[in-house]
Amino acid sequence: MSFCVVLNMTHEQINTLISDDGYAGLNPILFGYQDCAPGHYFGPTLRTYWLIHYVVSGKGIFEINGEKYTLSKGMMFVIPPYVQTYYQADKEQPWSYIWVGFTCDRELPTHLDPVISCPQAGSIFQAMKDCAAYRNGRSAFLCAKLWELFSCLKEQQAELPDPVDYALFAIHAEYMTDLGVKQLADRVRLDRSYFSSLFKKKVGISPGKYLLDYRMKRACELLCDHGCSVAVTANSVGYADAFVFSKIFKKHYGCSPNAFSKITMVERGER
Repeated sequence: MSFCVVLNMTHEQINTLISDDGYAGLNPILFGYQDCAPGHYFGPTLRTYWLIHYVVSGKGIFEINGEKYTLSKGMMFVIPPYVQTYYQADKEQPWSYIWVGFTCDRELPTHLDPVISCPQAGSIFQAMKDCAAYRNGRSAFLCAKLWELFSCLKEQQAELPDPVDYALFAIHAEYMTDLGVKQLADRVRLDRSYFSSLFKKKVGISPGKYLLDYRMKRACELLCDHGCSVAVTANSVGYADAFVFSKIFKKHYGCSPNAFSKITMVERGER
């Protein structure tokens, strides 16, 4: 690790004032961009927040945890909170970069390596400059761009989702539609039988049984906790025909939706 004064002469540097609005999750607190002078350096120092630099052009080096990296256009270097770092512009081709600093009150949306190659993130960082045009919505605008950045990184880094996890997410989000087992299998590009076997092995029941149980559970909540009619409940859990829904509900719970609702009210001491 190099040791020197924190900051030396630079070319143009723009810092945009960001109010700390304390958003839950990703909360932007710092933004700026800089065309560095040859050999410009910063550090060794540490931050109390996350800081990501995106290299727009040129080259430079980044040192963290005893490792030294050489970066160029389309790459990012990541400074975690309370980790000592040092970075320096190349003397022949000094870099220009854009940075964004943020706090995070929970686990990051995805893992961040010290150095990330992600040229497609360049448009996101360039768009962040538009935050200067906002007065009251500056923090919210940058917050949205941070989530867009993490979406881009997750798409680049992530392996294909586990088919069973994907199916569970889909069921929880789309149980009110006509979603079925075949559709789930088609989405994860698996044979229906093989998909059902994987699902049952991981969850303990078949995907069809899980979907039915989940719909019936939601139906009970709508009937008993929100006073919905049978017709509205049926439409809200994926059944266009209230009669068909009632038959399935009765087979599942042993009584009709209306009877189930009345029994629940009696058990709760309601009239």
